[in-house]
Amino acid sequence: MSTINYDDVSAELHTICDYLRFATSQFNQADLYFGHGTDNAWDESISLIMFALNLPEELTPQVMACRLIKEEKQKVLRFIEQRIVEEMPAAYITNQAKFANLPFYVDERVLVPRSPIAQLIEQRFSPFLDEQLATIRNNDIYTPLRILDLCTGSGCIAIACATYLPEAEVDALDLSLDALDVAQINIESHGLIEQVIPIQSDVFSGVPGQTYDLIVTNPPYVDQEDVDSLPVEYTHEPEMGLGSGEDGLDIVRKILAQGAEHLNEHGILICEVGNSQIHLEACFPEVPFNWLSFERGGHGVFMLTKAQLEQFF
Repeated sequence: MSTINYDDVSAELHTICDYLRFATSQFNQADLYFGHGTDNAWDESISLIMFALNLPEELTPQVMACRLIKEEKQKVLRFIEQRIVEEMPAAYITNQAKFANLPFYVDERVLVPRSPIAQLIEQRFSPFLDEQLATIRNNDIYTPLRILDLCTGSGCIAIACATYLPEAEVDALDLSLDALDVAQINIESHGLIEQVIPIQSDVFSGVPGQTYDLIVTNPPYVDQEDVDSLPVEYTHEPEMGLGSGEDGLDIVRKILAQGAEHLNEHGILICEVGNSQIHLEACFPEVPFNWLSFERGGHGVFMLTKAQLEQFF
């Protein structure tokens, strides 16, 4: 059922500012959940409305004062209505998401990119890899030449790694063929078909005998209790990309058990487990997980060396 009377609303709203204010008020009134690229109603409104108008998201006074024609008003109102009625993340409505300041195509075959690992990639994993590995190649900045993105989904981590570390070759693994289809779209759109290779794989099964300088992974890690209580917005995402057993660690355990054999001598594993950090620390109290911090927020991402994986797993 429509929640918005197009004629009544469009007769009273005229400028981009009017529609941003209206959308924000409607989203707040509907008590929507924000967590798929934005964390508040105003930013969600900007992403939807400016996409509908084919305009950049820079809101200058001149842009805010622009008046919409009838067709533009109707398109904007349809987007607002879809966001409210279907409780669908804006990224699935626009089929657009940003990760590490790069654009990605997304649909309901993959999770909406939102990992704090983006911040590590933008920094080229400095200083974490530098401190650990700079002596290997006798330089001040360590550059991993072979990278594995495990559970790649949309391919955002793999593509961002290839963009910020152009010397690296990147394998992008996922069990889901649907996800790999989306990843292929993004690989081609970024012009990286020779640098990023999508591979179907159940954890490491698709790369037997292959080793890497760096394994980066944002695997499914949501525990069953949280899966059962997720906001409606998350039901639009593929469940296999979210949950991973009672404590959320089924896949992470496999990664920890098999990771060392797929790392080069001084290789590094970086893995996100989010809120399941508490379960991981309880399961492996003896492991010295190096939990990384992020300037723009985010938690539950650890780093382990090949030597640590061999020692404890």
